[in-house]
Amino acid sequence: MLNKRKQIGEILKEWEKVTDRQVREALERQGKSGRRLGEVLVGMGACEEQDVAKALALQFDMQYVDLDIGTINPQVMEMVPESMMEEYQIVPLEYADGRLRVAITDPLDLESIDALRFRLNMEVDCVLASRHAVRSVISGYTEQTESESVDSMLQEFTSTDIDFEDRGEKGGDGHAEAAPIIRLVQLIITEAVRMRASDIHIEALGPRLRVRYRIDGVCIERDAPPRRLQGAITTRIKLMSGMQIEEKRLPQDGRIRMRLDGADLDFRVSTLPSYHGESIVLRILRRESINLGLENLGFLRDDHEMFEKLIARPNGIFLVTGPTGSGKTTTLYAALNELNTPDRKIITAEDPVEYHISGINQVQVNTVIKLTFARILRAMLRQAPNIILVGEIRDLETAEMAVQAALTGHLVFSTLHTNDAPSALTRLVDMGVKPFLVASSVQAVMAQRLVRVLCAECKETDPDVDLATLRSLGMTEEQLSQATFMRPMGCEKCHGMGFRGRIGMFEIMPMNAQLREMAFKHRPLGEIRQAARDLGMRSLLEDGLIKVMRGETTLDEVLARAQRTTTSGV
Repeated sequence: MLNKRKQIGEILKEWEKVTDRQVREALERQGKSGRRLGEVLVGMGACEEQDVAKALALQFDMQYVDLDIGTINPQVMEMVPESMMEEYQIVPLEYADGRLRVAITDPLDLESIDALRFRLNMEVDCVLASRHAVRSVISGYTEQTESESVDSMLQEFTSTDIDFEDRGEKGGDGHAEAAPIIRLVQLIITEAVRMRASDIHIEALGPRLRVRYRIDGVCIERDAPPRRLQGAITTRIKLMSGMQIEEKRLPQDGRIRMRLDGADLDFRVSTLPSYHGESIVLRILRRESINLGLENLGFLRDDHEMFEKLIARPNGIFLVTGPTGSGKTTTLYAALNELNTPDRKIITAEDPVEYHISGINQVQVNTVIKLTFARILRAMLRQAPNIILVGEIRDLETAEMAVQAALTGHLVFSTLHTNDAPSALTRLVDMGVKPFLVASSVQAVMAQRLVRVLCAECKETDPDVDLATLRSLGMTEEQLSQATFMRPMGCEKCHGMGFRGRIGMFEIMPMNAQLREMAFKHRPLGEIRQAARDLGMRSLLEDGLIKVMRGETTLDEVLARAQRTTTSGV
């Protein structure tokens, strides 16, 4: 009889990498999300990715290797095309006697290994490495083998008088991928993705063309192509995104889908006619941004527990508020991923549908044919869903339909543009929703903002933190004495910015009898806010200050995105 394989959780517990409680919690989350146990444990911060890879190697009786780009034979790497390495997430290590030894990340992905053997026409032996290590080696190898960069291509264009305008206007690609404009656009996109940009902005400003990447919410200007390339670059991007290249007078929208560094990426492309020519924005849509998991959004422990309890309720409206770019969509998708199980039917109405989620029915708003949020919502109710997501409540009709859905036993998620959580109640009433309907249907409101996280590689203790400002914001001497204040420095990993990534600041206001009564009586916003604070609601500013004192971000970051309220000290 074959010996039963040890489970990943058992191996990691034996190695004292995780606790029994962490494994039980991960198993519960695994049942909800469908992800593998190792991924869940890493997402929880319970152990490192390499610990899981080593445990997998032991479980499947495979060799584990620590990868390093500096020790890998480039001649062996050249045996496998870069596209194939990225597609299958493998790293070639050695070749001898007609057999290729490769590092893989998933011992259960036998289909990919068979496809690799077929495409290379040779035997393949596998060892195991962590996903991060494999991605890093592939990325490093790609960077080494690229003979061109954005800077080098721009230098080439600057030092030549070749005119690309006519070729671009005709939409011709010349010699396919060898065409200079094609290579330049591809390099701009590749550079932006590797710098973790969320958007690429290409703007005509009179005598020059400006290229900027939005990284962690901040626009960073890059070296720009010569102004004479504007038409050719615009045409190339229009071709890639399926737009009409001859239409320059009207705004257009399109999409690009490509595979880069082993990841499938979508780009939402928008053009806008301006005085000096068309302005282009490419929004980079990364699937991993909706698969973060609630534990990685930046919730403090008590807020995390409260959020999970709120989204587990069977009916009512849960509103997320904040300005554009505050992470509302990411939070709602994380909640839906948590709730997306076979026993629940989930339908969304979005404008537009940015990410496609398996197991969820997603409908896109189309105002041209009068397919509005309200009309979709009305049709949704005939589909017998358990959970409904309405991308945004913009008008009275949509608001009333959302309230009706909540009162008839559905759990409704939606967003509003308000500065804080209490303002959502008065905003709905101002729209025209009856106060008693607001009081009875809304279960909770959460406001949020995003702040940049200090780069873990280069941040250092801040001896010059503004203690006077912190005291004025309500911080006690005891809190200040126990705090760890850090400041940004800048290094190669964060591209000299001192920050890498963003986390949320949250303000959660669950409804109770007192707040419902105040909403029913249409009490002033200030009174509602003060009542919520008295009942224990932590403000956005307070939440941010806790993250400052933990050394995760800076006081300037928090103050730039949160404001003092008028009813209390913070």
